[in-house]
Amino acid sequence: MSKCEQCIVREFSSLKALTKDELVRMANCKTSKTVRKGETIFSEGEILNGVYCVKDGVCKMTKLSSNGRDQIVNLIKKGELLGQRSLISEEPVNLSAVALEDMQICFIPKSEILTFFNENNRFSMNVMKTICGDLKQADDLMVGMAQKTVKERLAQTLLYLEDEFGVNADKSLKLQLSREEIASMIGTATESCIRLLSEFNKLELIEINGKKIIIKDRNKLARISE
Repeated sequence: MSKCEQCIVREFSSLKALTKDELVRMANCKTSKTVRKGETIFSEGEILNGVYCVKDGVCKMTKLSSNGRDQIVNLIKKGELLGQRSLISEEPVNLSAVALEDMQICFIPKSEILTFFNENNRFSMNVMKTICGDLKQADDLMVGMAQKTVKERLAQTLLYLEDEFGVNADKSLKLQLSREEIASMIGTATESCIRLLSEFNKLELIEINGKKIIIKDRNKLARISE
């Protein structure tokens, strides 16, 4: 049995549509690597010659704004693929991918992915559904940025971080983002983000312990986020 067949990642991505033979082919041509926290997987404007499969860890997808700041557009976790859209559109990648923690990723060459895309209808449909989902998420993010206040966006983001990535034994958010990164996610200055977190702390909606954040009152945060 090939490692790709055993890999849990394929249960959560477009790869679940691949046949046993296709998985064996993929196992024979993929390359695996470790990406350290803070390292860039690819940069905005790069031409990708394949897709990356996230076996473990989390990365941030960022877009350089006109003021020179990186805006975090999305967080990608274990079980997701990177670079599908640019591979299909044959355009440079629109975002940069940077590891938020140590990651294990596999690189699958473009030629192999396009063969699967052309020969396996279920796989190609899954890829298109994923791309459509990403577009919907981008629409929701744009509307949220335009219509929600910074306070509402912060409350929503804290709940998202707990729901998507879970908590440690001490109930703190498992994915530990810097204040700059949280500010980047909600589209505000770091100082404003720190001030709002302090306000949430005083209201006992969250508890701040050094870099750790613990959500204390989900219901109130949910009401603020609406």
